[in-house]
Amino acid sequence: MTGPLNIDTPILSNIDSPEDIWDELSELASELRKVILEVVSRNGGHLASNLGAVELTIALHYVFRAPADKIIWDVGHQAYTHKLLTGRRDKFYTLRQKGGISGFPKRMESQYDHFDVGHSGTSISAALGIAKAMDHMDLPGKVIPVIGDGSMTAGLALEGLNQAGEIGRRLVVVLNDNEMSISPNVGAISSYLSRILTGQIMQKIKKESENLLKSIPGIGSSMHKVAKRVEESFKTLIYPGILFEELGYQYIGPIRGHRLDRLIEAFTNARRIDGPVLVHVGTIKGYGYAPAEENPSIFHGIGPFEIKTGKPVEKAASPSYTTVFAEALIDEARKNEKIIAITAAMPEGTGLHKFAEAFPDRFYDVGIAEQHAVTFAAGLASMGYKPVVAIYSTFLQRAYDQIVHDVCLQDLPVVFAMDRGGLVGEDGPTHHGAFDLSYLRHIPNMILMAPGDEDALRKSLALALTCDGPSTLRYPRGASVRARMLDPEPWDLGKGELLREGTDIAIIAIGSAVHPALSAAESLLEEGVEAAVVDARFVKPLDADLIKNISRVCGLVLTVEENSLMGGFGSAVLEMLSDSVERINVSRLGIPDSYVEHGSPAELRADLGLDSQGIRNAVMEILADGGA
Repeated sequence: MTGPLNIDTPILSNIDSPEDIWDELSELASELRKVILEVVSRNGGHLASNLGAVELTIALHYVFRAPADKIIWDVGHQAYTHKLLTGRRDKFYTLRQKGGISGFPKRMESQYDHFDVGHSGTSISAALGIAKAMDHMDLPGKVIPVIGDGSMTAGLALEGLNQAGEIGRRLVVVLNDNEMSISPNVGAISSYLSRILTGQIMQKIKKESENLLKSIPGIGSSMHKVAKRVEESFKTLIYPGILFEELGYQYIGPIRGHRLDRLIEAFTNARRIDGPVLVHVGTIKGYGYAPAEENPSIFHGIGPFEIKTGKPVEKAASPSYTTVFAEALIDEARKNEKIIAITAAMPEGTGLHKFAEAFPDRFYDVGIAEQHAVTFAAGLASMGYKPVVAIYSTFLQRAYDQIVHDVCLQDLPVVFAMDRGGLVGEDGPTHHGAFDLSYLRHIPNMILMAPGDEDALRKSLALALTCDGPSTLRYPRGASVRARMLDPEPWDLGKGELLREGTDIAIIAIGSAVHPALSAAESLLEEGVEAAVVDARFVKPLDADLIKNISRVCGLVLTVEENSLMGGFGSAVLEMLSDSVERINVSRLGIPDSYVEHGSPAELRADLGLDSQGIRNAVMEILADGGA
């Protein structure tokens, strides 16, 4: 863990809670950016979104009275300033480090964090639930969900927005729009109109005018309707919030998101309004740091880097699995014009931006809408195409129903390229791909593969594209393991590979656990232990013949997976061997029935016994216990 920071922050150093935020706000914003930039350059993290939300966060805490007023962050990519202003300044250097503070809001971490987040689109629904609970409890205060324009594409966000417009009287929804491109004149006019329309005087005049018109005998109601139509026609020309007004919100904006005076005024007005409000704020990702402003997607989530140049501190010796997948898919697409690539707002994260450059007419980014991505792919597959849906494991969870009903039930040839399978490290429990083998393997018609190196990933993709039904290939985050090339032949469906002969114990591994298992077997030779190693390759269908044969030879089996032990790969092996006549002693290594906190992948694997040393220790314990 890195040590405390040595940065001169005379204003921030005197802020232990939002109550300490009084003046010199521009200087405070500058200090916050320095601290965020320094810590993220050391530890890695979400930089661009946090730099873009500094003034927004200061203004929220300046106007609202947390924790009585409750700020709910969507995803949490932009909550670093919030952490620094809510009593975690002295621990901020531990951000995303093992034992340190989380990169996302966490209820157990602070009284100012009201809801654990990490996936997009949850803020409005959660905020509405909290607001209604406050109504039932007769508690004072506003609830302020802060949501980005990207997250607004999520179905859950729209569902929450729909209901909250009707019953969310406490809600002040802050739309943090960092993709706006409004000229200064239009921006100034919009901001001016917003200040007038939401000021107390205008609200009072508007309300009194409505009452006056309605009170005119005979024609008052009709005149009021005409006035409303004229007002709405006017607003559709110059007032951009008509959509939100129709949903039941008082709209304020767009507001320039780096002007503290404008933000404070808008939030002050919003706080006075009785009823749901939407404040539309335009911010710039990476604001205040040129490399992040110029390349916000690169600095969205980044590892350690040099502040002066913006360049990564270390470059991986081998390409990432994401890169290997993207290059392999492009190669396959050159041979098959029916291949179409789909992602959900992650073209860079999944590597598909390269595919988009090569085949722009065969690439679709559907936004943060994983459920739609899967059913959209099912529609394409029903017409004879080969859609490849590239989504992180943790986000594919959101489309489980669509996988079951729209893809697998119809046995459609959709390929799921599931990135970030297993432990992803510093992003923590919301982002670990810990459950996919469990939630996918029991679905009828699904083929489930987990390649263990670069060569295996290419071969699993090639096989998936020949399948007549649904298939998934799952691969980890980070640098790939170079190809072993032990088996130059293409993969056969449902066939694993015996990598090492042995008679004392069989280590049957899947995916990212394969190479640590091989390394463990080599080190066990020092103890006189001959361990066989099997790369299962497939979670479904299992290579039953290979696993049964090597189990009979060794008598002892250890399964290893970077997935939940509940219903995962080891469970599949146990189920298969239970049908066997012979009694085989099976032990399992994997992720226990608990959420894994943040830390480097190496630290987490060591803690869980999923690295080479952990596998070696497990084998020695099994042998010491006589396989019991």
